[in-house]
Amino acid sequence: MINPTRVFIDKDLNLTPEIEYLISRVKPTPEKVGDSRPVYDLINQADDPVGFAKKVLYITSNKGALIRQCPGTSYYTCCDYTILHCGTFCTMDCAYCILQAYFHPPVLQYFAGFDQYTAALDPIFQGNNIFRIGTGEYTDSLIWEPVSLMPRFLVEKFAAQDRAVLELKTKTVNIDTLLDLNHNRKTILSWSVNTPEMIASQERGTAGLAARLKAAAKAVSKGFRVAFHFDPIFLYPGCENAYENVIEAIFDHVRPKDVVWISIGTFRFMPHLKSIIEARFPESTIPYGEFITGLDNKMRYFKPLRIAMYQRLAAVFRQIAPDVAVYFCMEDEEVWMKTFGFFPGKPKALAHMLDRAAADRCGLDNRLL
Repeated sequence: MINPTRVFIDKDLNLTPEIEYLISRVKPTPEKVGDSRPVYDLINQADDPVGFAKKVLYITSNKGALIRQCPGTSYYTCCDYTILHCGTFCTMDCAYCILQAYFHPPVLQYFAGFDQYTAALDPIFQGNNIFRIGTGEYTDSLIWEPVSLMPRFLVEKFAAQDRAVLELKTKTVNIDTLLDLNHNRKTILSWSVNTPEMIASQERGTAGLAARLKAAAKAVSKGFRVAFHFDPIFLYPGCENAYENVIEAIFDHVRPKDVVWISIGTFRFMPHLKSIIEARFPESTIPYGEFITGLDNKMRYFKPLRIAMYQRLAAVFRQIAPDVAVYFCMEDEEVWMKTFGFFPGKPKALAHMLDRAAADRCGLDNRLL
């Protein structure tokens, strides 16, 4: 997954066992830099900065906040997720990836420093609230597993408490070094899923659907809880049956009681991502659907089309896994009501629903609910 042609490292970083391990697993000798400018300049000079950046690794420390709240938007219901900011960008290459447009320039950064993570997480572990924490907002959580001790460190760190769950979201099958750890059910291994057609045409360098589901089954066999994210869902001829088949395939591999939650959301994008997709994925047709500008200024499928698709999928979930928490990522009251017949409109209502799912499946302290 990570096979850089250039590696940079901050010259003032101490060579801890964490960094030595990482360096030992990437081939180029790291080039020491005083700050990020040489890395940014190198990437900006490339003909395709996004593609070039996937082969340039920058080992640094997080100069900002390690713990962040999901950016969300006030116009659509947010799940109040908490982000652990341990790296940026990705080595895989999905046509729709927002990271292509989010970072200027995109940089594959690894934020080192286990002591910093301990200092940020310990107050949460000693607090009086439940937290759902993930590392997959600005990077894929498990592209780092083959080269870094970070995923293992976090799994073991979370295992020692009952206030929070760690969600490691991925499109890889990089779980082997985690399987035999004492995870205490506090780590959720989760997969973004799509139809085989969309994976093949829009998700370069990712694991196939069958491989992802086999990895999920392997994780469950080791006592892990799992989750799945249908996001983004694409609308195309035959998509309804194709996504229904994905749901059925999931539960051919894992039992509903092993699944903490499933999110669903259709393709949405910032308008300027369209030109990036056109330039980098000229054969892709995904920006040319029936889109309108949403309240968050993102392009979204026409609402009746979204609702019709969601209703089809919701019917399958009710039939196969009625006790699994299924929720929308960034949808409004009308979509919730017409799909599920209820709307978590009160402040923190969706967060409470997912906190309860985490407590039930992962053994969190339910007195905090």
